[in-house]
Amino acid sequence: MFDSPKELLDKIRLGEDTFLELKEVRYAGGRVAEPHRDGLADELAAFANASGGVCVLGVEDKTREVIGIPVELLDSVEGFVRELCHDSISPPLLAVIERLSLPTTLGTEVPVLKVEVPRSLFVHKSPGGYLRREGSSRRQMSPEYLARLFQQRSQAGIVRFDEQVVPKATLADLSPSLWERFRTVRSSGEKPETFLEKLGMARHDEHSTLRPTVAGVLLATEDPRRFLPNAFIQAVAYAGVREVPTVGTAAYQVDAADITGSLDRQVADVCRFVARNMRVAAVKDVGRTDIPQYDMTAVFEAAVNAVAHRDYAIYGSKIRLRMFADRLELSSPGALTNTMTIDSLPLRQSARNEAVTSLLARCPVPAELPGLKTDRTTMMDKRGEGVRIILERSFDLSGRQPEYRLIDDAELLLTIYPTSAREQTGTGMTPL
Repeated sequence: MFDSPKELLDKIRLGEDTFLELKEVRYAGGRVAEPHRDGLADELAAFANASGGVCVLGVEDKTREVIGIPVELLDSVEGFVRELCHDSISPPLLAVIERLSLPTTLGTEVPVLKVEVPRSLFVHKSPGGYLRREGSSRRQMSPEYLARLFQQRSQAGIVRFDEQVVPKATLADLSPSLWERFRTVRSSGEKPETFLEKLGMARHDEHSTLRPTVAGVLLATEDPRRFLPNAFIQAVAYAGVREVPTVGTAAYQVDAADITGSLDRQVADVCRFVARNMRVAAVKDVGRTDIPQYDMTAVFEAAVNAVAHRDYAIYGSKIRLRMFADRLELSSPGALTNTMTIDSLPLRQSARNEAVTSLLARCPVPAELPGLKTDRTTMMDKRGEGVRIILERSFDLSGRQPEYRLIDDAELLLTIYPTSAREQTGTGMTPL
């Protein structure tokens, strides 16, 4: 928005409007005194809750005169903006801060900060409440309007969250090697734009620009965190049975990784993480039999369900994998969809993210995943057998039923218990 200095300067000369806010910067003791922290947070959040906009720091709003910011203070002003975006706005705001030089009325080039705020996927609250930009001012949103906005920007809206456009993302951000794999013989001749739109990986925004959707970012970018910061899996393996170390314990964390990449890659890397950190028992009876702690097909199904059905509209939450000495835990953000209950999980299916599940149903299962035994060729099927496979295969191996629990109606926690070769066979067990 206002991408060149000339375009921005022309816009400044016309004054503030729905998409432009001007702020003079004043200092006291080397710190930013104006604009006021809360007031600037309100302005930026109001842009995000509307159609986006640009705030230029270093321009007097009434006279529209470019005053600039001393070069030696640019770092502190930028830090001031980043800090309030993170600490004064909930959920935190992702703004693009750019340093530019603009001419004063005397023709001297001076530095300014351009803070560009895209239309957000989320509804943001700032110190002044829930605000929206209207013309050159910000206004408090009525409860009715706010309710509609929450609906529009969540999975409950007419357009599901995974089908919503990702602001600032462009089709160039999608990796051809990741989206071309979904082509079939019938779609081989289609233009990329048409093909991506049919798959639900791209949609037109309110300005008729074709942009990637949430599903497109999740399945066709090398690192979805560029646009969805919490679209990754945090994996940790612990030596004991708790996250907090016991007194005197040296290495209570055995392994840890932030697993990212396209969703199918995340699933594969979860399986590798579990295989790398679980113990495998060598049972010597007639010959030798290797018995893993966890059924890898069940782990695979659990990881697929987690990335497919988590609520990506919840800001600040991520999928968490925890491996303990006595259990494996996989937690996924979001309550159960529609009328689903814990008891009905093995019997019914309900997709929160239709576009994501459709794309995962086209992703091939990697051939090299350790311990995976499935006759399925793609990550998901339409039979809804994933939960049943998790429950049955885990029980067959360990003798204990896995447990699903809903935590605070905001997180689904799956606990899988490990096998014990000694209990199963009555013979010796040695870790490999």
